[in-house]
Amino acid sequence: MGRILLSILAIGISGYLIFQNRYRAMNVLFRNALLRRIFVSSLMGLPGVKDRMLKMVFPSSSSEGAFEKTY
Repeated sequence: MGRILLSILAIGISGYLIFQNRYRAMNVLFRNALLRRIFVSSLMGLPGVKDRMLKMVFPSSSSEGAFEKTY
């Protein structure tokens, strides 16, 4: 009983500490190129994420021909 309680307490404290330092933890993880590549490729594999990212990077505007000269 005490061992289970100690495990739950340790998981809770470590979760709290990781949450408090989440940006620092993400920077440590993403320094590794392999982990960064795995994360990005798995994120882009999700159905809506890739479409949203592409729309943000390459927005389709109604003024695409605005730079063409019309005579």
